[in-house]
Amino acid sequence: MPHRVTFIPGDGTGPEIAEATRRVLEATGVEFEWDFQEAGIDVFEREGTPLPERTLESIRRNKVAIKGPTTTPVGSGHRSINVALRQAFDLYACIRPCKAYEGVRTRFPETDIVIVRENTEDLYAGIEFERTSDECARLRRFLADELGARVREDAGISIKPISVFGSQRIVEAAFRYAEENGRRKVTAAHKANIMKFTDGLFLEVARQVAERHPSIEFEDRIIDNLCNQLVTRPEEYDVIVLPNLYGDIVSDLGAGMIGGLGLAPGANIGDGYAIFEATHGSAPKYKGLNKVNPTALMLSGVLMLRYLGEMEAADRLERAIAEVIRKGEKVTYDLKPTRDDPTAVGTSEFADAVIEELAAIAPSG
Repeated sequence: MPHRVTFIPGDGTGPEIAEATRRVLEATGVEFEWDFQEAGIDVFEREGTPLPERTLESIRRNKVAIKGPTTTPVGSGHRSINVALRQAFDLYACIRPCKAYEGVRTRFPETDIVIVRENTEDLYAGIEFERTSDECARLRRFLADELGARVREDAGISIKPISVFGSQRIVEAAFRYAEENGRRKVTAAHKANIMKFTDGLFLEVARQVAERHPSIEFEDRIIDNLCNQLVTRPEEYDVIVLPNLYGDIVSDLGAGMIGGLGLAPGANIGDGYAIFEATHGSAPKYKGLNKVNPTALMLSGVLMLRYLGEMEAADRLERAIAEVIRKGEKVTYDLKPTRDDPTAVGTSEFADAVIEELAAIAPSG
């Protein structure tokens, strides 16, 4: 039976890298039935919504989606489509592998870490109060009168909820990932020395969950110390689980360590639903130029194959991508020694090279 998957090309350069990804996924020999849907600024301009109900309904039916990047306007316009999808399907676990491939320019060639980021709580829950609002004024008075907190009258306020429930399921997801993928250690990152009732709760729960997984080593790190150590001895880290805001920051740090966001895949997973996407933006200035690197979305496709149980195909596709990058001949401009290298190929030609490598890798068994 083919896998029925919602396919969202996105906007900007999204459709180009999505098409390249579709081609290499089909070249693995795995059968897909694509359910093509829209999201992004293009459909927003036509219909007044960046995320039509028909797209949401498609994901409800199919349970699995792969998505190209979409544009989030700065300062005005619609809110993040990615955040909306995470909220709509309770995609509480953001999985971001950060693995350095031979052939990529990086100061950290030994990097092979996985960021497991909580996706629904923390400061990203969106509980904010504009400084000029009556609600914010009442909250400032409450904080001053009831708690003795010193809050300036011109301050906006955000609230940081971290729950036992949310912490348990994301730490469990990190240990489950470690067990299923042959990983040796989980590190919980926090700032519990300062935020004792939020990050302190996260750390307390992480320690409790770790006791249920004795085969996996566990440790914790204060978040600023973790960032320091990631760029001094990254080989000591494996799976890192973090609350939402820290996870967002550290996952981009990890991407920088392996050569940039163009090489960083992403999966957003909940109980029964999963959406796979590149972690970078839509780069609209390159739209239609057949220029950008599709590796991040292709590797997100590798994560999707593994989620669907197609392990052998996932391994072959990752090997093919890695081999193209290692050879360095048919790669996009950002993977060349200099960005003006005239031998750089386009998005589509990179996909051609991956498909050629796939054909040379015999399926196991």
